[in-house]
This record gives sequence, structure tokens and C-alpha cells, in this order.
Amino acid sequence: MIDSIFRILALIRKELLAVLKDPRARFTILVPPMMQCMIFGYAASYDLNDVPYAVLNQDGGPVSYDLLARLDGSGVFRRVADLHREADIATTIDERLALLVIQFPQDFERRIRLGQGANLQVIADGRNSNTAGTATLYVGTVVNAFNSEWLSHNRQSQIGPAIQIDSRAWFNPNLETRWMMIPSLIGTLTMMQTMLLTAMSVAREREQGTFDQLLVTPFRPFEIMAGKAIPSVLIGTVQATSVLLIAQLWFRIPFAGSFATLYAGLGVFLLAAVGIGLFLSSLVSTMQQAMLFSFVAILPFSLLSGLTTPIANMPMILQYFTYINPLRYAIEITQRVYLESASLEMLIPDLWPLAVIATVMLTTASLMFSRRLS
Repeated sequence: MIDSIFRILALIRKELLAVLKDPRARFTILVPPMMQCMIFGYAASYDLNDVPYAVLNQDGGPVSYDLLARLDGSGVFRRVADLHREADIATTIDERLALLVIQFPQDFERRIRLGQGANLQVIADGRNSNTAGTATLYVGTVVNAFNSEWLSHNRQSQIGPAIQIDSRAWFNPNLETRWMMIPSLIGTLTMMQTMLLTAMSVAREREQGTFDQLLVTPFRPFEIMAGKAIPSVLIGTVQATSVLLIAQLWFRIPFAGSFATLYAGLGVFLLAAVGIGLFLSSLVSTMQQAMLFSFVAILPFSLLSGLTTPIANMPMILQYFTYINPLRYAIEITQRVYLESASLEMLIPDLWPLAVIATVMLTTASLMFSRRLS
């Protein structure tokens, strides 16, 4: 019995030494849990602590300024613009300069002082239904506090609430989560599949021993990369199309944009995803390592994409990391084309970072393949 215990302990020691002496194993044991805890702790926050908003104050009375002072002093709302025309509202929302636009009508204060109650229009960017709904609720909290205080001082003249919120959500009138989530999955699921297939394709060759056969063929490194990348791009396009069909035919989410614009943006995004997959494949030797590295990379990409939690709420250092995250731009492109009918020209701020990421990753992967094949 004692001898059996010693044999088991010896085997346990041997396995632990095998894991701890492998640099890659040490990396996967220590780094991913630490990284995921930091990301979940700081980035995966559903609370809104920064709500950029714009104001169109057509009344200009003391009551409107009192309400704005309450919003500005809440520590959550941040005024980014004072608008002068109703036409400026569309530009502010379309270009995502503000999450909310608050409009005071011309007779706002007069109706309040007459005890008739005034309407306060709140226009929210509904492309992200979660943040739009939460921000609108925050405005409601401030307005309710104002109504309670106003009623306590004007009980005789005031009938009903002094201010009533008239809210509108652009691009998603009912703030349905699936209108935001399903189009975003076009990029998210496509990236997961494309990265995994690309990373595993080269690892499979190495594991089966057929990768060495490529060394004696007349293929150049660029040709080998193209042969590995193009099938993944085609498969990613098919998968994106399947999600798009499900969104339209099953969930009945209306498509407002152009299919040509959407696929042009997805094409650049797929090149970036394939470049990352090829880069990962140049670092690994087995399919197991390829799967592990891919999943370790996919989780931060998903959390830092703005899909579930707003990027503005993340610490500034994590916001900088989102700029090198291709999924952030893919989600922006799919949401804007699908819900907003954005044109190719409007997508340039998202397309050029994707093009830079694709160029850098494909070039790096090509250089690493050339070094291994030489």
C-alpha cells in the first residue's frame, strides 16, 4: 500500500515537472487566468459611469438650466455639445458624438409654471440597446427627483408631474436586444471560426507530418499562406451569410443598408482575422496548442469589442487596447450598415484600422513562415 502511494506521488511529481518545465504550459497556466480576471473585473461592467449627451435647449429658461445642472452634477452625464438646430441632432447621433440628445421645447418652462406639465424629449442611440436603455433610465431618475422637489414646493398649482419624458430610440425604436445582438454576431462568430480554422490548418500539417512535404514542393511561402488563408476567408463569408439570413428570415430584423457595403467591410475584417490566425499558427506545433491559443485570444477580443459592455466605461488603458481589436470595428460596421444604412464613405474610420491590422498581421505571419521554411 505504501509502495503504491509512493509510485503515485512519483508519477504526480513527474507530470508536474513536465508541465512546469514547458514555457508554453507555464504561460497558459498563469497568464490567461490573470488576464481574464483583469478584463472581467474592469471591462465587463454593465454600469454606465460616462454618458456623453448633447442638449438642444429651445426654451433657455431657469428651469431647464436647473435640470441640466442636475445632470451635469450627477457624475454620470457629460455634456459634449450644445446644439442650435434640430438638424444637428441627426449628425450628433449618426457620428456617435453623444449617446443621448435632450431637447427642451420652446414652451417648456411656461407649461411647468402653469402647472400643465412639460414634455422633455430624450433621443437615444439605439444601436446599442443596453446602453441606450440604461442611459434613459438614468435621465428618468434625475427627472423624478426634480419632479418630487418641484411638487413639494408647488402642491397647490401643480397637477401631476412637472416634467414628462418623451423618449425615442433611433435605429432600434423598441430597444430590442436582438436588433443589436444578432447583427453583431455576424462579426463575432465569423472571427471565432475563421481564426480557429486558420490556426489549426497549419498545426494539423505539422502534427500529421505533411508540413515537411511542403518544403520540397515548388510552393513559395506566400503561396502557402494564400492557400491556407483563402479557404478560411471563403468559409468565414459563408458563415457570415448564414447569420445574416437567420437575422432576416427568422428574427425578422429589417436590413436597412447595402449588402455590397456590408460584404466589403466583412472582407477587410476577414483578412485581419485570417492574419491573426496565421500568426498564431506560426507560434504553435500541435492542433491542441492552436485551439488553446485561439480561445485565449478570442475571449479578450470579445470582451473588448463593445458587444456587451460599453467601451467608454472601460479604464483608459483598456480602451487603448480596443483600437487593435478587429472585432470592435467589425461590430461597428455590421451594426451601422444593418441598422443605420451607413455608406462605405461613412465606414472609413472603421475600415482603415482594419486594413492596418490585416497588413501588419499578414506581413508578420509571412515573415515568420519564411523564417521557418528557409
